[in-house]
Amino acid sequence: MVTIYDIAKKANVSAMTVSRVINKSEKISEITRKKVEAVIKELNYIPNNSARNLITKKTKILSLMITDIGNPFFTSVARGAEDKAMQMGYQLLLCNSDENFEKESKYMDMLISTGSDGVLIAPANDNSKKNMKKLSKHGIPFVLIDRSIPDVDCDQVLSDNEATTRRLIEHLIKQGHQKIAIINGPLVVSTARERQQSYIDTLKIHGISVNNNLIKESHFRDSDVTNSIQDLLNLPDLERPTAIFATNNFIGMNTMKTLYRHNIKVPEEIAMVSYDVPNYTENESILTVAEQQAYNFGYIGIQLLIERIEGAAPEKARKIVLPSEIHLRASSLNPKQR
Repeated sequence: MVTIYDIAKKANVSAMTVSRVINKSEKISEITRKKVEAVIKELNYIPNNSARNLITKKTKILSLMITDIGNPFFTSVARGAEDKAMQMGYQLLLCNSDENFEKESKYMDMLISTGSDGVLIAPANDNSKKNMKKLSKHGIPFVLIDRSIPDVDCDQVLSDNEATTRRLIEHLIKQGHQKIAIINGPLVVSTARERQQSYIDTLKIHGISVNNNLIKESHFRDSDVTNSIQDLLNLPDLERPTAIFATNNFIGMNTMKTLYRHNIKVPEEIAMVSYDVPNYTENESILTVAEQQAYNFGYIGIQLLIERIEGAAPEKARKIVLPSEIHLRASSLNPKQR
């Protein structure tokens, strides 16, 4: 195994000089640096990161905690995070909580024990505040993406839930809909609360009364909406919805499939819009969606995290809100207005 002493002997410098080159110290002349780097390359020397970590107290490893790797939104988040981490000289460890606080907690314990320079996290729910306190206690910086947590002051990259939801609901209203249902995720998740509140506020602004029978709660991951759809279809004609707002891509996809199983024509009988983009099949390709900047959640989030780690961030926590793009498709368009 090649050591720094072998490098030093071959380059005719001290072992300390080799160490400084490896650790990118500025106290080395360019001529010496290039000579040492050439020998490192010639001997195919691989630095011992564990030894370096004992000195620098940094692992150059970041962790990304997401709630569902099967969700195409988080797949793109992971791509953006990895690209930025690699660009900045860090490696990325991926953790998947499955929307489960207990699983998230186990991952946090592992990250703390093995040593991670920082964590980019989409929290499972409001209970994740306990895990954020744990990270803070151990001096590990973190940045929240997609979801916020009450009373946790940190850098965040979030979706513009209020404006995006308002635009989707106002689109349905312009298509002539007054009885608009919402199928939402659990209200212990900030995105669910914010999207539902914007749904309610938008209806009130347009003089439409809020019917609690049209508000249904499912799950963002295992979103079996069968009972919710059945409840909506069983409502009296005067209450039965003519449009549905699904608050994430899985709910949207499963709502569309369930309506088809009930032989409900979309949009002729019930129109549909969805917050975020599902994995398309032939039927879902007609779905009106609000597409989030998933890649940028990861890319920007890692940038903020590294700035915290390296002491380049301002003292005050930063909040980046990313707008979504609305794609109008057949599922929400009034056939008479097409």
